[in-house]
Amino acid sequence: MLYFLDIFGTLIFAISGAFKASRRELDILGALVLATATGVGGGIIRDMVLGATPPAAFHDESYLFVCLAGGVTVIFIAPRIARRWNMVMAADALGLGVFSAIGAAKAAAYGLGPMGTIMMAALTAVGGGVIRDVLVCEVPAVIRTDFYATAAILGGATFVALHACGVGQSWLLFATTITATGLRLLAMRFHLRLPKVRRLDESAIPNERD
Repeated sequence: MLYFLDIFGTLIFAISGAFKASRRELDILGALVLATATGVGGGIIRDMVLGATPPAAFHDESYLFVCLAGGVTVIFIAPRIARRWNMVMAADALGLGVFSAIGAAKAAAYGLGPMGTIMMAALTAVGGGVIRDVLVCEVPAVIRTDFYATAAILGGATFVALHACGVGQSWLLFATTITATGLRLLAMRFHLRLPKVRRLDESAIPNERD
């Protein structure tokens, strides 16, 4: 079950990566690179941190084929997708939830504690998006005001809480996915944002020579 969820999440994120390439008017190779980086980036980071080497994306070619399929699909139907942007964002929210669940489950399988499990949920969910944004010279959305990484963190916390109560794996995956996805969708619907750090008045900063 974890494998099929991983493939599904990879496809969703690959599509979002290719669409970002379309909006930035990259060429075909750029779109495929961005789709692949977004689709498997989070999983590679997770596996490297956990010591599960080589990462699944390197020894199972299905991940690469899924990313390429997602990229090619967007290349040919990007204008149609653009008219249904809300559906794309909803699918991205679902991918966030799926990867949060997979990251938490794999962390638990490797014996990580509660904080480590939550961190793995977040890293798996947002890692690909961070790589995508860096490649197109954007400040990653997860460190701005977007309620994205927060949803993944709370999804991981849900996994930890239910796992401590002895809930079975299928229900753990379901609950984590629903929590992270639901929070992200609510944030999109009601424009929820984390508060920004207050900007300092430069005149209030002491001069190093003083």
